Amino acid sequence: MSENRRIALVTGASRGIGRAIAARLAADGLFVVGTATSDEGAAAVAEELATGGTGVVLRLEDESLVGETVAGIQSRYGAPLVLVNNAGVTRDNLLLRMTPAQWSAVVDANLTGVYRLTKPLLRGMMRARWGRIVNLSSVVGRMGNAGQANYAATKAGIEGFTRSLAQELGGRGITVNAVAPGFIDTGMTRALAESQRQAMVDRTALGRMGEVEDVAAVVAFLVGDGAAYITGETVHVNGGLYAG
Repeated sequence: MSENRRIALVTGASRGIGRAIAARLAADGLFVVGTATSDEGAAAVAEELATGGTGVVLRLEDESLVGETVAGIQSRYGAPLVLVNNAGVTRDNLLLRMTPAQWSAVVDANLTGVYRLTKPLLRGMMRARWGRIVNLSSVVGRMGNAGQANYAATKAGIEGFTRSLAQELGGRGITVNAVAPGFIDTGMTRALAESQRQAMVDRTALGRMGEVEDVAAVVAFLVGDGAAYITGETVHVNGGLYAG
């Protein structure tokens, strides 16, 4: 149970950046509901969070199921006042070869999925007159990246969504920000060829890949009381790969 702690909902919490964010928020005293797309993933999240939270299955493609999942979380644990939209997918291909299915899958999960989950959580935050929403963007939303027109478009869209929603909700004490990671050491980047990894490191001012904890620390700050006067911003966590 949440034991009157603030409830944080973190999507894509079974691995990588989402896993680190869930662990950090739990360590900071929030009760974290971390989502995964399978029963096994949700069980792993629950095991890792222990008394600091739990895991639930959530797939963002079905609006009615999203609504049912949110209602279940609210009924069992209370209304989440912190939301971290981290879950996302990639379907990389050059646009000339990109299929409609590859385009639609990424837009639906990464952008429309954020809409589907954020909307039903707003009433609880507005009722409390307090809330924190952090949306995970990406450095490619600003830089672009060959073969990722679909992914980059969704991340640029996330930043526009963030700025607009911040203006809608500011009067209710709710902040909305985005965090844009750069080249972070995760399972996805470890799958790249060593030459590709080294090329990205060479372009990064700090001369190294970021750690998932680097991103989690920024998210933890933005959902805390110390960031109460920051909203509508995108915070870049990229070691100097991109500045702007």
